[in-house]
Amino acid sequence: MAPILSKTVLMTALLALPMAAAAPVLAQEAKPREVISVTGDGESSMAPDMAIVTLSVVKQAKTAREALDENNKAMKDVLDSLKSGGIAERDLQTSGFSIQPQYNYPQPVDGQQQQPQLIGYQTINAVTVRLRDLAKLGQVIDQSVTLGINQGGDIQFTNDKPEAALEEARKNAVTEAVKKAKTLSEAAGVKLGRIIEINENEPRPLPQPAYRATMMKEADAAVPVQGGETTYHVSVTVTFAIEP
Repeated sequence: MAPILSKTVLMTALLALPMAAAAPVLAQEAKPREVISVTGDGESSMAPDMAIVTLSVVKQAKTAREALDENNKAMKDVLDSLKSGGIAERDLQTSGFSIQPQYNYPQPVDGQQQQPQLIGYQTINAVTVRLRDLAKLGQVIDQSVTLGINQGGDIQFTNDKPEAALEEARKNAVTEAVKKAKTLSEAAGVKLGRIIEINENEPRPLPQPAYRATMMKEADAAVPVQGGETTYHVSVTVTFAIEP
C-alpha cells in the first residue's frame, strides 16, 4: 500500500504546480491599466439642400362640424397646390390634428367662480413638408398662406445626404482628442501609448438660423428665406494607454 500512497501524493503535488505558477500571472492581469481618456469635438459645415417645414390650418366655428369642414377645405387646397408644384407624396406627412372646445371664463360674481361657457370649437391640422428644392421655399410658404395656412413652425434646414460632412467632423474630433491627450501626457510627465478604445457619441446638426412664422398673414411677394449652412457636430471619447 505504501507505494500507491506515494504515487497519489506525487500526482497531487504535480497537479498543484501549474496552479501555483499561474497565480502570479493572474495577479498581474488583475492590475489596473493606467490610461488617459479624453473627449474630442469636431465640426463640419455644408450648404443645406433640403428644408423641413411645418404648416398648419387653424379654424374656429360655433360647432365642431363647421370648424372641421372649413379646415378640411383649406388643407385640401394647400395639399393640392403643393402636389401640383412638384412635391412628392412621400414628402408630405400629416404631423398633427386636433379638435378642441373653446370656452369663455366669466369673472367671479360675489367671489363665486362662474361656470365656463362653451363658445365654439377649434380645429388644427398640421402637415410637414420636405422641400428638396430650396429655391421654391419662399414661394411655397407664400402660396400656402394664401390658400389657408395661418400657423407655422420652424423651418429646419438640413441635408439629404450629410455623410461627407459627418466624416470630416469625425476626423476633426479624433484629431482634437489626440492633441488633448498629448498635452495631458506631457503635462503629467508620462509617455502616451497606443489607443485602446474609441467611442463616438451620436452626431447631430448644430442649431442654425431659421424662419419662424406664427399666425401668418397674406404677403404680396414670396417670403425671403436664406438657408445659410448646416453645421454637423461629432463628439468622440478616446482612451490611450500610458506606457511604463
